[in-house]
Amino acid sequence: MRATARLLQSCRITFFTRKTCGLCTQARSVLSDVWDQRPFAFKEVDIVDPKSKPWLDLYDFDVPVIHISKSEAPEEDPKLSSQAVKLMHRFTVDQVKAKMDLVEKS
Repeated sequence: MRATARLLQSCRITFFTRKTCGLCTQARSVLSDVWDQRPFAFKEVDIVDPKSKPWLDLYDFDVPVIHISKSEAPEEDPKLSSQAVKLMHRFTVDQVKAKMDLVEKS
C-alpha cells in the first residue's frame, strides 16, 4: 500500500499564485482536473506574502506558475528557478501531465 501511495504521488506541484489573479483561478481548476486523474503532492505559494518576496520578485507578472518536481526533491529555491520544470500563465491538463511524465522519467 505504501509503495502504491508513493507511486501515486511521485510528483510535487508547487503553485505560485496571488489572490487577485483570474488566470490563477483557471489554473487551479486545471490542477484539480489533473489531481482527479493523477494525484500529486501539492504546495501553494502566495507570492504577495512577505516571506515569499523572492518569488514575487521572480514571478510578479507571470502568475500563475507551476513547478513540477519529484515529490522527494528539495523545496523550490528561487535561485534555481531557471532549472525548474514549469508551466506559466495558461496550461492544459495534458500539458501538466506531459511535464509530470518528463519529471518522473528523469
